[in-house]
Amino acid sequence: MIDLRYVKKLVDMLDESSVDSIEISSDKGMKIRISKTPSARGAMHAVAPVVHAAPAAPVIAAPVAAVPVAAAPPPPKAEPAAKLAEVKSPMVGTFYSKPEPGAQPYVHVGSQVVKGQVLCIIEAMKIMNEIESEVSGTVREICVSDSHPVEFGQALFRIDPNG
Repeated sequence: MIDLRYVKKLVDMLDESSVDSIEISSDKGMKIRISKTPSARGAMHAVAPVVHAAPAAPVIAAPVAAVPVAAAPPPPKAEPAAKLAEVKSPMVGTFYSKPEPGAQPYVHVGSQVVKGQVLCIIEAMKIMNEIESEVSGTVREICVSDSHPVEFGQALFRIDPNG
């Protein structure tokens, strides 16, 4: 059984933070996911505990009041976006600018990179995923701080392909 006071506390904490969504799994197989971003089903957010028992395990969804999403001002950009290529996060995880603690970062602002060069690591579910540059050019902006969480589609780097 889900303690609705616990779920409400989670919604309130998420509402007060800059994090877009939270997912919690218990050792008993229950999973709760709460997101500020409206789903394709509408403006209601669902809390969906998942029971892992039989192959046809039921999924129960309890609607939660919609959480208003405040429009955040866009971050300042180093140069007009039309000139810069953005390298975006392909997953939710933790951003690491270095291959290991104490090592030098893969790139700095001003670094020349080539297509396929490793720019950073995103840790997701205890797996380290190397993120490679999609273009050759000069790194003009690093949009995320080391060891901070990132969302799917979030800009990680802005690269000037002409520089």
